[in-house]
Amino acid sequence: MERKWWHNAVVYQIYPRSFCDSNADGVGDIPGIISKLSHIEELGANVIWLSPVYASPMKDNGYDISDYYEIAPEYGSMADMEELITECSKRNIRIIMDLVANHTSEQHPWFIESKSSKENEKRDWYIWKPAKGDGSEPNNWESFFTKKAWTYDNASKQYYLHLFAPSQPDLNWHNPQVRQAIYQVMHFWLRKGISGFRMDVINMIAKPSDFPDATIFDEGVAGWEHWANNHGCHQYLREMYREVLSHYDVLTVGETPFTTPLDGRYYSHPARNELSMIFQFDHVSIDREEHNARALPFSLLEYKQVMSKWQLALHGQGWNSVYWSNHDQPRAVSRYGDDSPRYRETSAKMLATVLHCMSGTPYIYQGEEIAMTNQCFSDISEYNDLMAHFHYQKILARGDSKQQALDFLNRFSRDHARCPVHWNKHENAGFSQGVPWLSINPNYLDINAETARANPNSTFHHYRALIALRQSPQYGDTITYGHYQLLDPEDSEVYAYLRYDQHQCLLIVANFTAKHLERSYQEKLLEVLLSNISNTPTRLTGLKLEPYAALVMEVDATR
Repeated sequence: MERKWWHNAVVYQIYPRSFCDSNADGVGDIPGIISKLSHIEELGANVIWLSPVYASPMKDNGYDISDYYEIAPEYGSMADMEELITECSKRNIRIIMDLVANHTSEQHPWFIESKSSKENEKRDWYIWKPAKGDGSEPNNWESFFTKKAWTYDNASKQYYLHLFAPSQPDLNWHNPQVRQAIYQVMHFWLRKGISGFRMDVINMIAKPSDFPDATIFDEGVAGWEHWANNHGCHQYLREMYREVLSHYDVLTVGETPFTTPLDGRYYSHPARNELSMIFQFDHVSIDREEHNARALPFSLLEYKQVMSKWQLALHGQGWNSVYWSNHDQPRAVSRYGDDSPRYRETSAKMLATVLHCMSGTPYIYQGEEIAMTNQCFSDISEYNDLMAHFHYQKILARGDSKQQALDFLNRFSRDHARCPVHWNKHENAGFSQGVPWLSINPNYLDINAETARANPNSTFHHYRALIALRQSPQYGDTITYGHYQLLDPEDSEVYAYLRYDQHQCLLIVANFTAKHLERSYQEKLLEVLLSNISNTPTRLTGLKLEPYAALVMEVDATR
């Protein structure tokens, strides 16, 4: 496989609204990001994934775009964006922007024209359909944020499609003018100096021409078997590559729910000329049925099976992205680790170790590097997220109590990731001198970046060590390109795996429990390269694992 710059890159996601506020309006902004670039540089991440900063009415926090060519005023100006690109370049940090191309805001001029009349030249830029004979929706598809994926327009007596909120109408990618308009947007930003795109729900852009009814209702949003991962999507992506991406040296990562490892190969195999990599959702679906808003117990056995399946399937046949969290997921240490004061940092380091030693490009979500935790909300009014309110009503509708609904949201809501970043112990955690748009977690006095950077044993410095190991001349190739082998797949308490090539072999062992454990493996231990437990000897005679311990060891490479 041809080597690419993004193979051993480490990506840091910034959710601008919650990162850093420079002007005391309570909302994070681009100048705030610029002021904190030294934090990312010190961490060692060399790519920023910037969530949407385009002009937007912000009904879905920027994922409802009203102008792809303008910056949202609350985030700053185009001059601020150009300065961010320049300042990142000085630090050898690249930027990938969020490309939201499945839908726009209802306030986008395209949709305003499209809605104005059936004869408007942009009518076919969106998906309009007449009602069925009984006046009902064109089909039975569901939306991620509402029960129905269609909204009726009284003026034209037709429905328009929205796989998300009614304020986010879906574009009609079957129309070549739409595709060309999106390609021009991409050229505009790439010419400004960004290095690629994270493509929002890109596997949903192609809808079948006959818009058939959904028949599968127990595997997610009804209708997905028709509009996710279909042949048309792959055709459009190959066209996008020819028209745009082939002209630049870029990283592209597609957000692709409902994918299998085979889909992952279709999207990311270099010979297919589609995407660099995708985000899959198997591992974040283990402990919940998201669309049904039901919690499930987390199974380490299932997690190991899922991650191993993807590691093996894409080796040499595509490329993995690996992540614990992002703006759509709760805080990793609260979900998979132990966020108690005793084990918060240790378990956060353990989770980081498991992930960053895998093959694929790792993603760090803002605040993950200082082990930020979920916040406990006491009332639905405290939640901002559209999906949280949708899930709340869905849980009540099936007869569960308000407390049961809040219990689900306090475990899984996207708002946990969107609470502002803790920078220091000052008022509002140093995020803003105004009133934050979303409440600050009260634990910021103990959990903040300033404290973490000052403590050499913090989660922050463990991430730095992992990134340095991953990018080191001695071990980088093995971690980036080496083979993966799961050990003891039936061990429900410890995740152990090998990374090896013809030169060396690494053993990664992680205790996912608060118990003291002992394990043995047939590989001869040579040296401990990294541990999340202080004072771990560099040479071990056996593996006695403290609670949430994680070790990276070089072992005898004879295989």
